[in-house]
Amino acid sequence: MIEIERKFLVTSETFKAEAHKQTRIIQGFLNTNPERTVRVRLKGDCGYLTVKGKSNASGLSRFEWEKEITTADAEALLNICESGIIDKTRYEATVGKHLFEIDVFHQENDGLIVAEVELQQEQEVFEKPSWLGEEVTGDKRYYNSQLTKRPFKDWT
Repeated sequence: MIEIERKFLVTSETFKAEAHKQTRIIQGFLNTNPERTVRVRLKGDCGYLTVKGKSNASGLSRFEWEKEITTADAEALLNICESGIIDKTRYEATVGKHLFEIDVFHQENDGLIVAEVELQQEQEVFEKPSWLGEEVTGDKRYYNSQLTKRPFKDWT
């Protein structure tokens, strides 16, 4: 139940040629307390409820618990979420032995493109695609829970 991932900005949309899947995601947060966030997500035609714990000092690891719920339940829960909804399209691309999830944000966060790669160990080596830019792992501004409070469009 420990998630280890690294997060990067994306420098171009060339990843789309490598992507083998894309899914629209709508998500909100029932709780954005950094000690434990509670997320509701509609991902394609599935619903999910996710609890994430506080990140460790490096920002690479944190507790994550997720359960699939009905789309009706997810839609109902989205109606009682804190203000700010995340709307994004997720692309999936395999590079070497690793799956990259690339999120292209819409609406309030339009213009932001972030890639994540999940790892088995914090020091795990992985192939970096040409479109991968600056690493932002641990930078809380890029956490979805924070993008609901301070959207990318409001950054200076």
